[in-house]
Amino acid sequence: MIPKWLFQKLNSYLPSCSSPLSSPLKTQILQNPSSRTSNFALNHVDISFFLSLCGREGNLRLGSSLHASIIKRFGFLDGNDPNNFRNVIVVWNSLLSMYSRCGELREATKVFDHMPVKDTISWNSRISGLLNNGDFEMGFRVFKQLYQSGIYQFDQATLTTVLTACDKPDFCCVSEMIHSLVFLYGYERELTVGNALITSYFRCECCSLARRVFDEMSEKNVVTWTAVVSGLAQGQFYEDSLKLFGKMHGGPVAPNSLTYLSSLTACSGLQAIREGRQIHGLVLKLGVDFDLCIESSLMDMYSKCGSLEDAWKIFESAEEVDEVSMTVILVGLSQNGFEEESIQIFVKMVKNGVVIDPNMISVILGVFGSDTSLALGKQIHSLIIKRSFGSNYFVNNGLINMYSKCGDLGDSIKIFSRMPRRNSVSWNSMIAAFARHGNGSRALQFYEEMRLESVQPTDVTFLSLLHACAHVGLVEKGMEFLESMAKDYGISPRMEHYACVVDMMGRAGLLNEAKEFIEGLPEKPGVLVWQALLGACSIHGNSEMGKYAANQLFLHAPESPAPYILLANIYSSEGRWTERARTIKKMKDMGVTKETGISWIEIEKEIHSFVVEDRMHPHARIIYGVLRELFKLMTDEGYLPDKRFILYYSDNGKEWPIVCVNSLL
Repeated sequence: MIPKWLFQKLNSYLPSCSSPLSSPLKTQILQNPSSRTSNFALNHVDISFFLSLCGREGNLRLGSSLHASIIKRFGFLDGNDPNNFRNVIVVWNSLLSMYSRCGELREATKVFDHMPVKDTISWNSRISGLLNNGDFEMGFRVFKQLYQSGIYQFDQATLTTVLTACDKPDFCCVSEMIHSLVFLYGYERELTVGNALITSYFRCECCSLARRVFDEMSEKNVVTWTAVVSGLAQGQFYEDSLKLFGKMHGGPVAPNSLTYLSSLTACSGLQAIREGRQIHGLVLKLGVDFDLCIESSLMDMYSKCGSLEDAWKIFESAEEVDEVSMTVILVGLSQNGFEEESIQIFVKMVKNGVVIDPNMISVILGVFGSDTSLALGKQIHSLIIKRSFGSNYFVNNGLINMYSKCGDLGDSIKIFSRMPRRNSVSWNSMIAAFARHGNGSRALQFYEEMRLESVQPTDVTFLSLLHACAHVGLVEKGMEFLESMAKDYGISPRMEHYACVVDMMGRAGLLNEAKEFIEGLPEKPGVLVWQALLGACSIHGNSEMGKYAANQLFLHAPESPAPYILLANIYSSEGRWTERARTIKKMKDMGVTKETGISWIEIEKEIHSFVVEDRMHPHARIIYGVLRELFKLMTDEGYLPDKRFILYYSDNGKEWPIVCVNSLL
């Protein structure tokens, strides 16, 4: 007899009697009123049900208590009775599944080893428990034992279980092996197996094999179509994903909400706002636009397509918002140049008591730059400490970047040193921080420490290293890094890397070598590369090569003011006023305007911003008076101003910026 305390324990963990979960217990009580006394007992079905419930809820304590009671009633586990064989194996399988779901692999192993009889479900539960808890080696080993046993036969559930675990490129060979077994044992027409194969191949980045499985399937359902539309979008084959979605929409299988989510991801990747609006119309017709995931995806799509107004309308009209939708709108604002507005909304959320999660914190920290208040950043840091987000990778990495961008390299180092665990982004953030502050030697030192910690560098790592080499003039070391990217780590350089190399050579005065490097690139040079070369020509006053680089920039970015400004500065430094005037006139004739430069300083938690010839500040007269006195002291000490930049702004042909200061007083 199972003791009464067990039923009291069950009642404390289960829902109320009105819940369908308690229906087996309730039904027995109603059918047999006398069962309220000591004559009440659970049968095999009830035990199996409650064990499954414990596994689903992760309630190990109650599950192990049930196990203890079952042991006392040996009949539940006795496999020698042929009349009770099926009931016994159901209880054993439920025990095995319960321990596996609760993460108790050792107890699950004991149950599996002591089972008097096993069936395919037993093996499937064992394999699933191991794979779901990350023990892939043992999981695959048990599958191999099943295959080689000659007694037990795997089924489609076994195949889908193994395929579900194959979610990384390293497991592509395992997926192919399972694929061969699918054909050998005649499961190629099983829809669930085909869907699992498609999903596994996409997760293993074997997109061509996934498409092949899809094309060869005789039967397809909404899961099949959605798996391919989603897999293509996640693999950044956005155009193919949208084409397949269009084909699905015109066919007999209707898309579901997950299909629409994947198609919106493809629109975001392509910045295809026209197609995005069409899909928006479809979800409105179907009435699924109020789904929180759909709303967030629509906001993300409109934000990435540059239509922030549409994203904001969806956000404002939403009946309910969650952490995801709030994070999406903050990202949208920051990515579309509304950094200050995103900070204001975040501050408003905090003041209104909105639940803040680490993702929202990470987004806001990414907004911070050299023009953002360090005091506000420190307030957010205190919020992170209060909410116990200090162990979050993304938050800590955001703090490192925030402090370094706001000029406080010391606090960046403190955050990094206190991190219990670090990933590649953490190391990249510190290397970038040292490079940003011109400390190239520390950046290179951190890279060596990163390698000693067996952390794999990424393309971002090498971008920061090249930037650091440019600032300390280590051209040869920088070229070694560029070569190491592809040779040692299989990373293909991007245009940003090539631009850094050109900048590195240019700063070192190797303009001809920089030009030769550009001419030997494996792909057509982009705007960043030509801008780096022109900037180097401006530093060294090389008008001939500067004109060549400027002409290339005129072709690639006709609306950019950079080539006009830099070329004009080069002509100014050489005293070629006619060419300079011609360049400025051409810029005006083309309708190109230079974005106003801003300088700023934070004093007592307030940021003071200034533009060229700014007289709007309430203390402008005092500021210019101090500048004039400082400049007199500087010139008395022998300082000579850099005419390349001063002359452009004075725009009157005079060589001393003191004239500009006096003219404003």
